[in-house]
Amino acid sequence: MGAALEIRTDLACPARLRALARRERSPRTATRMLAIASALEGKSRAEAARLAGMERQALRDAVVRYNAEGLEGLRDRPKPGRRPALTEAEQAVLLAAVFHGPDRARHGCVDWTLPALCRWIEDRFDKRLRPASLSRILRRLDLSRQKTRPLHPLADEGAKAAFAKRGCPLR
Repeated sequence: MGAALEIRTDLACPARLRALARRERSPRTATRMLAIASALEGKSRAEAARLAGMERQALRDAVVRYNAEGLEGLRDRPKPGRRPALTEAEQAVLLAAVFHGPDRARHGCVDWTLPALCRWIEDRFDKRLRPASLSRILRRLDLSRQKTRPLHPLADEGAKAAFAKRGCPLR
């Protein structure tokens, strides 16, 4: 069995580590600080880990990170998270399609709805999304749920313009 891993003492004494642990917002970081403080006070690594509620290996990993990076090494590293459903390029194409609007003949709708956009994305990118997921994507793209005033597919634009100018003819 090898010798115990040395812990840096130039950064903080055990009392300072305990004081920093009391003010720390992250409980996992505070636990690591308390375990290292116990080990610096002379307790065995197994005892220091047990008092902090962690395994000896977790304490060893914390000591390695503390020696290499200081107190910042005791903080949790950011998690990568889930990959987005649509890439940046696909989101740009989606945004352009939303602003352009659907083609009545090809898409079968007058205005985009979430289910219609889901079908369009499935046809275009071969990705299946639920309307709720697409709603979150559209909100991230700074689009609201407001739609334009409905337009009947067989509406006569000339008749509408004539009515707007002259009103309803008298009989």
